Amino acid sequence: MTVQTTRLTVAQALVRFLAAQYTERDGVRRRLIGATWGIFGHGNVAGIGQALVEHAEEMPYHQGRNEQAMVHAAVGYARQSGRLSTHAVTTSIGPGATNLVTGAALATINHLPVLLLPGDTFATRPADPVLQQLEVPYAGDVSVNDCLRPVSKYFDRITRPEALIPSALSAMRVLTDPVETGAVTLALPQDVQAEAYDWPEEFFAERVWTVRRPGADPTEHAEAVRTIRAAKRPLVIAGGGVHHSRAEGALAEFAEATGIPVASTQAGKGSLRHDHPQDVGGVGHTGTATADELARTADLVIGVGTRYTDFTTASGTLFSNPDVRFLNLNIAPFDGHKLAGQPLVADARSGLQELTEALRMHAHRVAGTYATEYTEDKERWEQRVDACYEVAEPDTRPTQPQVLGALDEIADESDILINAAGSLPGDLHKLWRTRSPDQYHLEYGYSCMGYEIPAAIGVKMAAPDRPVWALVGDGTYLMMPTELVTAVQEGIAIKVLIIQNHGYASIGGLSDSVGGERFGTAYRYPAEDGSYTGPPLPVDLAANAASLGMRVLRAKTVRDLREALAEARAADTPTCVYVETQTADTVSGAPPAQAWWDVPVAETATRPSAVKARELYERHVSTRRRHL
Repeated sequence: MTVQTTRLTVAQALVRFLAAQYTERDGVRRRLIGATWGIFGHGNVAGIGQALVEHAEEMPYHQGRNEQAMVHAAVGYARQSGRLSTHAVTTSIGPGATNLVTGAALATINHLPVLLLPGDTFATRPADPVLQQLEVPYAGDVSVNDCLRPVSKYFDRITRPEALIPSALSAMRVLTDPVETGAVTLALPQDVQAEAYDWPEEFFAERVWTVRRPGADPTEHAEAVRTIRAAKRPLVIAGGGVHHSRAEGALAEFAEATGIPVASTQAGKGSLRHDHPQDVGGVGHTGTATADELARTADLVIGVGTRYTDFTTASGTLFSNPDVRFLNLNIAPFDGHKLAGQPLVADARSGLQELTEALRMHAHRVAGTYATEYTEDKERWEQRVDACYEVAEPDTRPTQPQVLGALDEIADESDILINAAGSLPGDLHKLWRTRSPDQYHLEYGYSCMGYEIPAAIGVKMAAPDRPVWALVGDGTYLMMPTELVTAVQEGIAIKVLIIQNHGYASIGGLSDSVGGERFGTAYRYPAEDGSYTGPPLPVDLAANAASLGMRVLRAKTVRDLREALAEARAADTPTCVYVETQTADTVSGAPPAQAWWDVPVAETATRPSAVKARELYERHVSTRRRHL
């Protein structure tokens, strides 16, 4: 039999292969690799770069300014696309490749697919060492790209053209696996990228990867139903897996049928609308008083698509009912067994639908007194939110909660908010009233400063008709404003809200609480004693954003802010709103943490603040519990 072949370089073959890959779930087909981001150097300019020129109609290309930021943009696109589509990112060998590591870690920790195509040193070793080669005396096959191994869900180095075929297929398998997905790295030696090979035409045929929705094992399902029916104070904790599965409707149906309240992690917020009767808000260290009190008294915690991070469990101190048990509906067996829980291994939507059907057959519903309790508690918390948003004097500087309140006034179901780090995640988790399943986009698995702006670009690419907001503090903004140039270049009309509070306010507040006295957290001039307690720095972030091509609206008062936000929302060009908040020496003015978080305090110290913090720390640690 004669095999039809086409002679292409490795890079050309890879680009053509990627353009023919699709996903399918629930009868909906999407292109798996929607575009490629790149910054070219000598490691990829004549390989992937040349291939993208040759196959420009098949593979769209976007020019980035920072390699880490390109990964964030791809991740934002993937999350907004429900993990059914993502982008590829190509870099040269050396600094470009190693700049990918932070973005790769973020993608893998958050279970979001992204394809990384870093250049690599020569496979044929024509000279040793070559530019940017890491010399390892005990191993000749190690390059800086090996830094990507521990943060990738799949890694391979393509040292021969024919090795690309099985490796590319394995890469697609991992990208589309709802359990194993994350960063996938194919390291491409620069000489191999440009090497020609006779490729079988079948390699370039359209290929569809089905994204599975497995149901529960019948035995696990039956046991789960019995466990739920026996519980008196059950609580659902909705995690990011609810969104990944597009299980929001199934969760609402489950909650309405049973009356079980639903709290949410940072990744799961928005699983129910804020005004749904069973939604009790965020849970854990950044959660609401309503959800956290329910968690303390729950006899059954039903985790749906959650990893149970320390923020959710209050570092093992939140679930304090002596009889509490855990039922974990998760597509990943690893997460299904956490907290010595009873696993229900299944896709979130499939598992919830099966549970709802079975519980309806038994007419199961929580006691009316329990429903009344959490309904009244929820109303009291909403009053606290109203108080945080309230503005008595509109011609004064806003507090950070008042900034969120002003945004809340103009937002509707179509708006998408993106944030990752600083004091904003805590305020948003407690206060934001989420109106749609994908409105609340918090990257809190890695909580990576600098994520917001490039991620907003990726989200806007996936949702071009919706208002997309990147919410950043001054600390985060200074980490990675470079992709503003990309937004301007490509006309991607993101809205950037810069909140200036003159430092790392979140860590400053944390430092204060653990005896660190806000050391090294303020953006101020040094005082005579060397501490950073002098006047605030004369940094003009609004001018910086304008210098990168953004349209900038400055807001000095609450009244100004309301007008600027409305104008920015209506804008069809990249627009920035800049506001300085009222309180520079406190985190935000939002309600304090409703649950603890473990940040170790010095066991011995001489300064009174640290001694006092250690005493408080030991009291909290004594309440930690191993759930067995």
